[in-house]
Amino acid sequence: MTLSEITPTEWLGFLTGGGCVWLVVRENVWNWPLGLANSALFFVLFFRSRLYADMALQAMFFSLNAYGWWNWLYGGTQHGVLRISNTRRFEWGALAVAIPVVTLAMRQLLIRVNDAAPALDAFTTALSVSAQYLQTRKRLEHWWIWILADVVYIPLYVSRKLPLTAVLYGIFLLMCVIGLRDWRRSFRDARL
Repeated sequence: MTLSEITPTEWLGFLTGGGCVWLVVRENVWNWPLGLANSALFFVLFFRSRLYADMALQAMFFSLNAYGWWNWLYGGTQHGVLRISNTRRFEWGALAVAIPVVTLAMRQLLIRVNDAAPALDAFTTALSVSAQYLQTRKRLEHWWIWILADVVYIPLYVSRKLPLTAVLYGIFLLMCVIGLRDWRRSFRDARL
């Protein structure tokens, strides 16, 4: 595949996705409206690539982006700005159950609709919803789940001939490592 074969939708998804994650790394609330645009673009891209769970994920992301935008602005103490916090024990427990259960159930559904990669598509979708939810709550550990998801997404997108999207997820992976480092520092400094 050559650069000329990359669709405008994939290019725009690349640009909005990169900008969105960079703004999350910086704890900038404007990541959320950019994420809304990114979700719409990737919905179309994944529909065309027959990655139906990733397509459905974009609809979920659209809703979570709207919620995250509001929550980061007004979800903190006395309806103020939300601060970085650790993931609570009950959230970890819920994720430990939900990720495998959702993955297995979604895999079966994706096999029936002729998804191109049902197991990986289901697993990355379950991880992504979990990470995005924790991100809306500004939980520090959301970065670890994104890192795991990106490690799986990169070869998946290469296999589906989405090279620019695979590169984008490689960039996401690097930004997640930077985001984890920066958020840890911010969290530590706020507690001093």
